[in-house]
Amino acid sequence: MNHQKSQALDAIDRNRELLCRVSDQLWEHPEVGFHEKYAAELYCDTLEALGFQVERNLAGIPTAFSGTYGNDGPVIGFLGEFDALPGLSQVEAALEKIPAQESAPGHGCGHNLLGVGSLAAAVAVKQYLQDNHLPGTVVFFGCPAEEGGSGKGFMARSGVFQQVDIAFSWHPGEVNSVSTEGTMSNYQICYHFRGVSAHAAMSPEQGRSALDALELMNIGVQFLREHVPTDTRIHYAITDTGGSAPGTVQPYAQAVYLLRAVHPQQLIDLYDRVNKIARGAAMMTDTTVEIEFIKACSNVVINTELNRLMQKNLEQVPPAGFDEADLEQARRYQQTFPKGKTYYDSLVDEVEDPQMREELQARADEPIHRVVMPLARERQGFVSSDVGDVSWNCPVAQINAATMPAGVPMHSWQMVAVGKTPMAKKGMLYAAKVMAASAIDALEDPEIIRRAKEELLRRTGGKTYQPPIPAEIQPKIPRDLFQTP
Repeated sequence: MNHQKSQALDAIDRNRELLCRVSDQLWEHPEVGFHEKYAAELYCDTLEALGFQVERNLAGIPTAFSGTYGNDGPVIGFLGEFDALPGLSQVEAALEKIPAQESAPGHGCGHNLLGVGSLAAAVAVKQYLQDNHLPGTVVFFGCPAEEGGSGKGFMARSGVFQQVDIAFSWHPGEVNSVSTEGTMSNYQICYHFRGVSAHAAMSPEQGRSALDALELMNIGVQFLREHVPTDTRIHYAITDTGGSAPGTVQPYAQAVYLLRAVHPQQLIDLYDRVNKIARGAAMMTDTTVEIEFIKACSNVVINTELNRLMQKNLEQVPPAGFDEADLEQARRYQQTFPKGKTYYDSLVDEVEDPQMREELQARADEPIHRVVMPLARERQGFVSSDVGDVSWNCPVAQINAATMPAGVPMHSWQMVAVGKTPMAKKGMLYAAKVMAASAIDALEDPEIIRRAKEELLRRTGGKTYQPPIPAEIQPKIPRDLFQTP
């Protein structure tokens, strides 16, 4: 690592106290998607204090913002998320499930760490540009509502990422690895069925059951599953059954569907077929159906050029430095959930070199996975992420960093509980240094950016980004967020 890069990464350590304090404050004030008013204000104030030029209300979303430093030269983006998950409130550092506030949200996906790690990387790149008087621009993007809101999708639709040359992100987890897993496009839709209420015993012929229509739709979709590509996914939740009185014909019922497919056209076709089933169910029951499109996101376009760059820096940046206190705390948490096959185990299974695979298997029982995993082969996953919409606009690479005990399930009370621990913050700052080092390498060697852009063009077949969210669809933003003091 050259002297200039090392000096820039030192900026993360100099700002460690501030960065960790911001992460803790976000953990203490969890907010679900598009409600992140506290988080947005905290980030914007912090960015301004650190010398970034802040732009608020990106894409018309009150909790979307950016912090920019520099001018001319390549534009390097860092993606920050900060929304929490509903119902995951948890007392910090507790070794059992104890909600801090019943039914309140909590950071079960580690986004209090994710956003601050990306901010720390932006601070280091800013320091590099300052120290070396170089052209270049670094932008921290505050991206709301990753969990089910597709905040980046709405931002991408508005052109927020069009001028970015390359972008980096990361995710808290149990391993140190480069993300080589493709994600799926998805649509989220709410189907509202409306009928006519009547007394179910005295005048059933006058009733038109919305619940019957919804049940018929669900049955129709079950039969559809046999006749769609095997790499598609259909999920649903009945969110309103129309009431609790069985003696009344239910005049209203609704369900939320989440459709996934690898390729955008597959998703369009799947959406059309599910809609036909919904309309058919309405016809069979003499009811009506309103189809409400909620949100969507694109599949992630993998970029091998940037993935290799991130792998190099995962291996070169000094490790997080977990101490015995971190390891002992991790062991205690591992006693709170049953041992099973983990993400670490899955990555080890894919290692082709027999000796390396054996060495990694020997470390499987470590309380925190400190080893850097080898660069995995590219593969197709079945989850979705709104990072996909950014990846269609510019080359993107992501890493995972160990911030929690080995084997801790994502979206669990355990993940919330460890979100303020020293182990979590050590992993967060390690991820920041890896991303910053990768960005600095790209600034020092413009050929990296050129090759990454060529790869994006090749993988997309030269197609330009087509927002999957229709122009008329707006994010579900609480009205009070538009009010100013």
